[in-house]
Amino acid sequence: MQDNAQAFKAWPISLNATAVLLMAGIAQALSLAWPFEGAYKGEAQGWLQLVSLGILAYQLDRSNSIKEAFAKTWVFSLAWLAGSFWWLFVSMHLYGGLPAPIAVLAVGLLAAGLSLFYGFAALVYHTVCKTGVGVLPRACTFAAVWSLGEMVRGTLWTGFPWGAAGYAHVDSMLQHWAPWAGVYGLCAVSAFIAMAAAAERKDSSPATRSTQMSIVVSVLVLGYTWFTSPSQSTNEGAHSASPLSVTLLQGNIPQDLKFGEGVNRALRDYREALLSSASDLTVTPETAIPLIQQQLPDRYWAELESHFSKGSQAALIGLPLATRSEQGQLQYSNSAIALMPQATPASTASYQYDKHHLVPFGEFVPPLFQWFVRMMNIPLGDFTRGDVAQPSFVFKGERIAPNICYEDLFGEELARSFADPDKAPTMMVNLSNIAWFGDTVAIDQHLNISRMRALELGRPMLRATNTGATAIINAQGQVTHRLPSAVQGVLTAEVYGVHGAITPYAQWVSVLGLWPLAGLAVLTLLIVATMAHASRHGQRRFGP
Repeated sequence: MQDNAQAFKAWPISLNATAVLLMAGIAQALSLAWPFEGAYKGEAQGWLQLVSLGILAYQLDRSNSIKEAFAKTWVFSLAWLAGSFWWLFVSMHLYGGLPAPIAVLAVGLLAAGLSLFYGFAALVYHTVCKTGVGVLPRACTFAAVWSLGEMVRGTLWTGFPWGAAGYAHVDSMLQHWAPWAGVYGLCAVSAFIAMAAAAERKDSSPATRSTQMSIVVSVLVLGYTWFTSPSQSTNEGAHSASPLSVTLLQGNIPQDLKFGEGVNRALRDYREALLSSASDLTVTPETAIPLIQQQLPDRYWAELESHFSKGSQAALIGLPLATRSEQGQLQYSNSAIALMPQATPASTASYQYDKHHLVPFGEFVPPLFQWFVRMMNIPLGDFTRGDVAQPSFVFKGERIAPNICYEDLFGEELARSFADPDKAPTMMVNLSNIAWFGDTVAIDQHLNISRMRALELGRPMLRATNTGATAIINAQGQVTHRLPSAVQGVLTAEVYGVHGAITPYAQWVSVLGLWPLAGLAVLTLLIVATMAHASRHGQRRFGP
């Protein structure tokens, strides 16, 4: 008992502060997609994200030590990240066969590990801004360290950016920053606002405080007015002269049956839907055909090829592929193949897209983790990767860029296809199967992620999924058509591609990646740290 008391005393923050930060972290998770039934179910709540991060900013800015700053931010991040992707438990326990306690522990350890990035960000913030720094330099510093933490989490060790704070603003006033700075830029803007509003204002005059709040309001107004004015429009590209009629298929094959008893059902249902579609383009979900071509029933694939080789229709079909390397080794890929009429000058002769950004433990096994894989009952293996920027599927004047599963989390990778505006995609297609996570909030979170990609890149996004959310998103990030989740259905609509101009975000990210944003954050830190050091030695305050 005495040991427990001593351990609690060693904890650098109070029980009340810990509880507040845990609740604030959960609130930030809820802001990504409201999970409860009602009018706002599935919608992002930008205001809640600002409030929750503001609570962290308030607590962080009043920390008395590096240890306290680190602990506060780590606790907040643990609750936020665990609350964002708790549904990983479903795949590990229900479908992977892990005992529930071990699955809970795995999710907790993942969240705890990723939270370290934000703990270190807080450490840097406290070191730079501990004394003699005004509110606005502190707000800039927090924006810099927070966005760096988000970018590191989203890129290091293949990256897992699910739940990034910027996704909460897909419907807020801040959404208009997305075509300029992307989701990580939105993370920086929201962090700036949170700290500017919550930072302690020591020795500030009323005039100074008014200036501080005026700058916060200006950030909001700038994002809503200047970025959306006709002269600064980021979606000036011309729409196609005529729409492309599309059919998106949602098979709703239960994950526990998908590669077993559900194989025959999938083969039957998707065959019938593909052959009966009257649209220009029909799209299936990821691995809708659950067998490699060599395992398919006789004439199955040949019948599909024959059907789409005639007439004027095309299909984009998700399926695994098996090929042999030059060394004779069998290689597997998670792919999408286009079936289409005989090639015309305006169409691709043949088309195959191979998934590039593979899922750890699902499509490749990280080094030293074979023991973990052996504990699970999910068929896992190492897949081959496609190139980052693969050519678009050209059909009826549209350049259609597929992405598979969670590849749409990586906007900087999708943007690589926009390096040449004349060859840039006119629309994007996501083929997904997140039945691994049940009928959970993961479906709505993924939909909002796709919406952010449409905003960033100024192109419509089509989503064909197994269990949801099968939807059509326009170039402004708005859902125009959607099927209910967890039902079998067909979604048919007309979509106009966007040609010509690309967004500023697509322009710089396609060439330079995230380095300009990361460089700006580091430069901000260096400037504030240098000026703060000089101010402390001169016994004066740096910045308002």
